[in-house]
Amino acid sequence: MDNGQAKDAARHFNLSDEVFHHPGMDIYTQMTFIVLKCFSSESNMPGLSDIAKLGRMSIKQATKALQQLVELRIVSHKIFRRMVGDFQDDRLSWAAKGLLTFCKENPSIDLSDLLELSSESGEDEHSIRKALKELNEYGYLEEYPVWSRIAN
Repeated sequence: MDNGQAKDAARHFNLSDEVFHHPGMDIYTQMTFIVLKCFSSESNMPGLSDIAKLGRMSIKQATKALQQLVELRIVSHKIFRRMVGDFQDDRLSWAAKGLLTFCKENPSIDLSDLLELSSESGEDEHSIRKALKELNEYGYLEEYPVWSRIAN
């Protein structure tokens, strides 16, 4: 690279130290943050395997790093779900994942109908509410206001 090309490249390189101002952020989370910052828009976001590859980490480490970025409110739940998928989030129990599937297929069902259906599976109101709280805590009920109200 000649001197002119080096100056041109330096002019377009911009790096923020923002990533270092979040205490407790591990190296994988910092690297995931840097990888995400390299992409210009939400429509151009890399997939989970791309983040892992670019960040030189495993998919599991990239998933954990994205979870931490969500907890720090740097990445939205919506983007996290789009990148990781509903069923790759290991913070959710199988009961919550099953209930999420049901929510997607029946977005307007109310609690009494749900409890009536749950009796067929042996679940009680407590376990249904626990799964709903879990989904709400991790941002999975943002599109389902009825379910979100029930979870509180």
